[in-house]
Amino acid sequence: MSTQPELIPPPSAGAVLDAQALQRLRDLDPNGSNKLLERVVQAFSKSLDRLLPELEQARAAGLDLAVVRHVSHTLKSSSASLGALELSQRCAEIETMARNGQTEGLDKLLDAMHDELGRARIALAELLIPSP
Repeated sequence: MSTQPELIPPPSAGAVLDAQALQRLRDLDPNGSNKLLERVVQAFSKSLDRLLPELEQARAAGLDLAVVRHVSHTLKSSSASLGALELSQRCAEIETMARNGQTEGLDKLLDAMHDELGRARIALAELLIPSP
């Protein structure tokens, strides 16, 4: 089974991002002329820039569960489409807790989600670095 070198994500990105999910995105733009991967990563980053301040305000307001649920739901699907499956799973857990009105342990999960977001952002940025 041979793999083209340009389809292999950088090692640290591979540890955070699912290769199959990334390949599905690449398959939609095989020669890269539409810069689909770059556009999807940029859209995700802009979404984070909008959603993370909302989440911080929700936390500062004593855990506004409606906002927590909205943010985690939005990030769950967008992170999964980019292959950040650990982040997506964490968001799913948070969304379920918020929907059920559970607050015990939620701050810890939100902190873990934030950490995973940082790892995903770094891995996605590395994907966009041109190969030598």
